[in-house]
Formats: sequence, structure tokens, C-alpha cells
Amino acid sequence: MLKRINDFLAGWPMTLVGGVILLASFLLPRLGVPQGQYAAWVSVIVCGVPLVYLALWRIRYNKGISKISSALLISLAMVAALLIGDLFAAGEVTFIMAIGALLEDMTTNRARRGLENLLALSPLQARLVREGTAQEVPLQAVVPGDIVRVLPGEIVPVDGVILAGETSIDQSAMTGESLPVDKGPGDPVYSGTLNRFGAMDFRATAAGENSSLQRLIRMVEEADKNQAPTQRLADKWASFLVPVALLIALGAYVFTGDIVRAVTVMVVFCPCALVLFTPTAIMAAIGQATRQGVIIKSGAALERMGQVKTIAFDKTGTLTRGELTVSDILPVAGEDPERLLRLAAAAESRSEHPLGKAIAAYAEERGLPLPEVDLFHMSAGRGIRAQMEGKTYLLGSENFLAEEGIALDQAADALNRLRGEGKASVIVTDEDRIIGVLGLYDQVRPDAAQAMASLRRLGMRTVLLTGDHPTAAKAIARQVGIPEEDVFAQLLPGEKMKNIQALQRSGPVCMIGDGVNDAPALKLADVGVAMGAMGSDIAVEAADVALMTEDLSRLPYLKWLSNATVRTIRTAITLSMCINFAAVTLSVLGRLTPTTGALVHNAGSCFVVALAALLYDRKYKG
Repeated sequence: MLKRINDFLAGWPMTLVGGVILLASFLLPRLGVPQGQYAAWVSVIVCGVPLVYLALWRIRYNKGISKISSALLISLAMVAALLIGDLFAAGEVTFIMAIGALLEDMTTNRARRGLENLLALSPLQARLVREGTAQEVPLQAVVPGDIVRVLPGEIVPVDGVILAGETSIDQSAMTGESLPVDKGPGDPVYSGTLNRFGAMDFRATAAGENSSLQRLIRMVEEADKNQAPTQRLADKWASFLVPVALLIALGAYVFTGDIVRAVTVMVVFCPCALVLFTPTAIMAAIGQATRQGVIIKSGAALERMGQVKTIAFDKTGTLTRGELTVSDILPVAGEDPERLLRLAAAAESRSEHPLGKAIAAYAEERGLPLPEVDLFHMSAGRGIRAQMEGKTYLLGSENFLAEEGIALDQAADALNRLRGEGKASVIVTDEDRIIGVLGLYDQVRPDAAQAMASLRRLGMRTVLLTGDHPTAAKAIARQVGIPEEDVFAQLLPGEKMKNIQALQRSGPVCMIGDGVNDAPALKLADVGVAMGAMGSDIAVEAADVALMTEDLSRLPYLKWLSNATVRTIRTAITLSMCINFAAVTLSVLGRLTPTTGALVHNAGSCFVVALAALLYDRKYKG
């Protein structure tokens, strides 16, 4: 019952009523109605009761020094003002404190609205296809392996891979992408995304608590619970300042004999801005990041990111797409390029090696007819032997062909060129001579170079940590703008961790990765960022920040937002402490009364809280 009354009084309607009546209590005596001053009792009751309730609740349930809070100091200041007969000051200090708290709640609720929107994305039912018939079942009944059908305009209920149908998926709620993404057979789909156009059937790969949407919701909830170090420090300072305020108020009374000065000191000393500002700023920043498809798991991660000066990148799947494709077809001795590709693709069509799969897929995309393969033999990790059109062909690495007695002189220039560009090569020979070389590469993300340039403008050092060959690593680094001296190649997961530790000697380090092998380094780094969080599990669990889309431009945004948040917090805390110091000094000197002191101090508190709230709508201009 008491809590319901408290919640009713603490809301916007009653607080505004209290404010209007408080203003009337100030104006009426000046208009010849002296009894009007007693109207301030309404504001004292409406705004003061929730304040006293909060102070007593913290004394009862908080531990240690946190029992002493800003609510307690304001309650004491209100009581002191009532004891000296300054009814307006008592109502004013509680009213402005209530306004500050409501501003904080409003900003926090705006930030949490993103979570509410995510929860709304989760459908209650799914349409399963069994024996050719579709039937709706509760979402909880879907398990991996089920065939799910989604019609145009419906939300995808679980993660899966498309089996039939082509469509466009609106992933904006999950990734922040502005345009729908075209999908077809073989493409992944994620729970919580909107099927815009075509109908599709897909095989469920993750459902329930393991789905992308549920993982995202858990990450946002986790971010809501975790405080930043600055936030915890502000809470400790607030608890420390309460007894300091009482001592200064007591000293002012002892040395001046003026109880009004002592009461004024208590009114102006309250660290309202210190307590309200930091959580408001953190929630506003995390809320804005969620709208952009960047999930920050804690205020601590946001604050640490603001201190980072070095960002280390994994290569495959982070700076590159992680998908090999044919880049060069280099025939030798007058061989026809198309025939060279057809022969290589036919031979590799039975291969399980990533290079072979990439060659076969490249030819298939171009609709090339392939000759029949009569015999096929694979030497794991080295090369293949295939018989086609009455001839035996060998495809593989330099070492494999040298062992087979094939002279490589004719292909030396092509091999040296591909090696210098950081590309993989597959040599194609007939029974006794080289007929050509195919070059393959992992395509660099189109936004990688721009992201590196933006990070450098923000004062960041960019480093590449990869298990790839040094030549390939340096070639990628040149394309994206990472200095060669900051390229560390042929690293195992443990060696990546050692490099992170070495970089940390110069300051906090952020690590960007996407795979299982990156998880240890992500965990060790001061801030770990997982790429493409909708598609991976282990890296996301290890990271502090998850990018819901594979968009590297989110990294400069994340750094800018972290810098802006830390800078704004420090500025506001400094401003708040300066206002407090000046107000206390003027109170001791008798220049402020409880009424004017409350106006000066609490107006400053509301100002810095409003400053924090602006972080939610601040625009990135990178």
C-alpha cells in the first residue's frame, strides 16, 4: 500500500501539481495573500514523501556506506528548512530533486525502449512444415532441424538456413542496417528479422534461448545491470559527501551562530548531479548504441573503450569477408583462360579443400560446362590428380608439383606476383608441363580502409594479428592502411594473447575478432569486440561489445561514442563539483538563503542531467 502511494506521488502528474502549487505559494504572498505561503505544504508532501521513502529504504536495505545517500541529505535539508520555518525552501528542494529523478528515469526508459522493441519482435508461434503441410505451433515447440515456413510480412521466429524461396529480409531492428538484405537458398536467416517480400522455407538451426534474438536480449539486459567504474565511484562519493555536508553545516552554525546558514549548506551540498548524471549518461549512450546495432554489455566496457589507444584486428572474417574467390586466371604457353578454368573447376569439383571449393564455385557462378572426371585422387593438404578427356592433370602447390617432377620455371613470374600480392595459388599441369596458375584471395571488406582512416583520425593505433602467412598479412594491411611494422602474422591463439599482453604495456587495448580462435584474445583485451554477432556464439560470449552486423564503420562510431560519454561525464562532474563548492562558500558567507541556495544548486543538477540525456540523440559525424 505504502509503495503504491509512493509511486503515485513520484510520477510526473503529481510532481507537476506540486510544482504549480509551489509557484503559487511563492507568488501569493507577494500579491497580498500571506496565507498563500502555506500552499507549499502540498509540494513538501507530494515530493517529500517519495524522497523520505527512498532514504529510509536505502538505510534499511543498502549495505555499508551506501546506506548514506543523497536522498537522506535532501530529506535532512527539508526537515531543517521546516524547523526554521522556511516552508518554500523545503518544498523547492524536494520538488527540484523529484524533477531530476524523473529526468533520469525518462532517459533510462528511452534507452530501455530498445530492449522492449526487441522483446516485441519475438513471435509467439511458428509455422512448421510436416509432410508437406504447414501448421502453426507454439514457438517453444520448434527444435533445430524443423522446417519452418515464413510468409511475407511475418517475423522470422528462429534462426535457420533457407531451403526454398527467395526474399528480402529487413534486419534493421537487429543490425541497424537501413536496407533489406536479399536472401535465397543456402543463406542464413535470424530470429527477430522481418520477411519483407517472398515466402520461404528454412531449416531451423537455433531456437529458444539459443536464437540470435534471445542472445541479443540477454546482452542488453546484462548491459542494463552492469555499472561503470565512474558510476560506482560517483555513488561512493555521494555517500562520503553526506557526512562532510553535516560537518560543514555544524561548523557554520558553531562559528556564525546562524542556523539559516547551516540549513543552506545542507541544501546546496547534496551531490544530486553526481548521483544522477553518470547512470543517465551511461544508459543514454548504451541506448543509442543499441539503435545502431552495437550492443555494449556494460558501462565498464563503454568507459574502457574511451581510454583505448590501440585496436588490434583479426584478419579473416574481420578485415576480410572470410570467403575465398578466384582473382587471377594466368594461362601459360598460349593456353585458353576459359579452358584452364574449366579443367581446374572440374578437377576440384570433388575436392573438400577450401581452395578447390572456391574454384569450383567460381566456375559454377559463370555457368561454365565442365568436362567429366574419370579418375580422382587427393593428397590431403598438397594437391589432386584427376583424369579428364583422356589426360591426367595435376593441381596443387609448388611443393606437390616439384615432388611430382614438374618444372616450375614457366610459372615463376606468375607465382612471384601472386605471392607478393598475398594471394594463394593453385598450379595446373597436364601430364608433363604447366598450363596455368589460378590466384585466389580473401576479399577485403569494402569499408575496411575507410574505417582504419577514421580510427586514425581519432588517434588510434591499428594492429593486425593473424594466423596467416606474413606475405598475405602484409598485403591485406597495405590495402586497408595498417603499417607493416604493426602486422603480426602466423600466430596461434595463444600467441595472439601474448601479443595483446605486449600491446597492453603501452595502454588499454581493444581486440576485434569473429571466430572461435579469437575468443581468448577477446577475453584478455581491455575491450573485446565481436564481429557479426548474429552468426557466432563463442566470440560473442567472450566479447564486451557485439556488432550485430559485419560493418566496420561501427568501430569508429563506437570509439567516438565512448570518447563522448567519458568526456561528458568528466565535464559534468567537474561542473557539478564547482557549483557545489561555490554554493557552499556563498552559504557559509550568508549570501544564499535556503530558498536561493536550492534554486542555484538544483537548477545546476537538472542542467547536468539534461546534458547527459542529450547523449541519446547526439549524432556521429564520422
